[in-house]
Amino acid sequence: MPSPREVKRRMNSVKNMSQITRAMEMVAASKMRRAQERVAAGRPYADRLRDVLSDLASLQLDADELKQFPLLERREVKTSTLIVMTPDRGLSGPLNSNLFRRTAQYLRSESVDAHPHTIAVGKKGRDFLNKTGQNVVAEFIQLGDRPSLDDIRPIVDVAMQEFLSGESDAVYMLYPKFINTLSQVPTVIQLLPLERPEGTDSSNDDVDYIFEPDAKTVLQEILPRYLETIVYQAVLETVASFYSSQMVAMRNATDNAKELVDDLNLSYNKARQAQITNEVAEISAGANAFRVD
Repeated sequence: MPSPREVKRRMNSVKNMSQITRAMEMVAASKMRRAQERVAAGRPYADRLRDVLSDLASLQLDADELKQFPLLERREVKTSTLIVMTPDRGLSGPLNSNLFRRTAQYLRSESVDAHPHTIAVGKKGRDFLNKTGQNVVAEFIQLGDRPSLDDIRPIVDVAMQEFLSGESDAVYMLYPKFINTLSQVPTVIQLLPLERPEGTDSSNDDVDYIFEPDAKTVLQEILPRYLETIVYQAVLETVASFYSSQMVAMRNATDNAKELVDDLNLSYNKARQAQITNEVAEISAGANAFRVD
C-alpha cells in the first residue's frame, strides 16, 4: 500500500489537472457559442445560394455551351482528390479519431483509385495523411477560429486546378458536420463536378428568379462562388465541431478527476489509519516489553 505522503502528492496532482481541464472547458464553451452562431448565420446564405444554383442548373445546355462551364464537365472517374478537413489541435474527445476512421474507410473502400490525391486542411489531418503514406498535394493549416473567404480561396483554387487540369476526374470533401453539441458526423460530399443540389426542385420553387444580364452569365460567375461557400461553410462546421467536442471532453475529464480525488482521499484515510494503527501497536509492544510482572 502506498504511503500517505505518496497518496497526498497524487491527490494534489489530480486536483491541479482538474483545474486545468475546468479552465479549458470554460474557454471551449465560450468559443463554441461564437462558432455555433457563425455556423447558424452561414447556413441560410448557403441554402439560398444552393436554391439559386438549382434553378440555374436546370438550364438546357448543348454541347458547345457546356464547354463554357468546365466545372460541370462529367467524365469517367479514374482519379480523384479528397479534401480532408480536421482541426489543428487535439484534446477534443473522439472527433479526430472518428474523422481518421472515416478517411481510412473512404480511401480503402470508396475511392476509385488506389492512391488518390489528398488535400489536408488542418494539422491533425495532415499528420494522419503523412503517417499513412497518402499522396498529399497541398496542406492548409492555422486557419484560425474566424477564417475569412480570403483564407478559403486557396483551398478552392487547388481543388479546381486539380479538376480543370485533368489530374482528377472528381473532387470530394470530408469534414465533421455539426449537428449539435454532442453530435458531429464525419461527412463526405462531392465538390466537383458540380451537381444539382439534392433535395431541391426548381419546378416546385415559388420564387421566379430574374437573372441579369442572363442566366448563363450568372451561372458562369456563380459556380466558383458556390464552391467557395460550400468549403467555407465546412470550415465553420469544423471549428464548431472542435470546440463542442473539446468542451464535452474537458467536462468529462474534470468529472473523472473529481471522482479520482474522492477515491484517493479514501485511500489516503485508509493509509493514514493503517499508519496510526501500526504506531499504536509499536508503542504498545514497547510498553509491554518494559512491564514488570
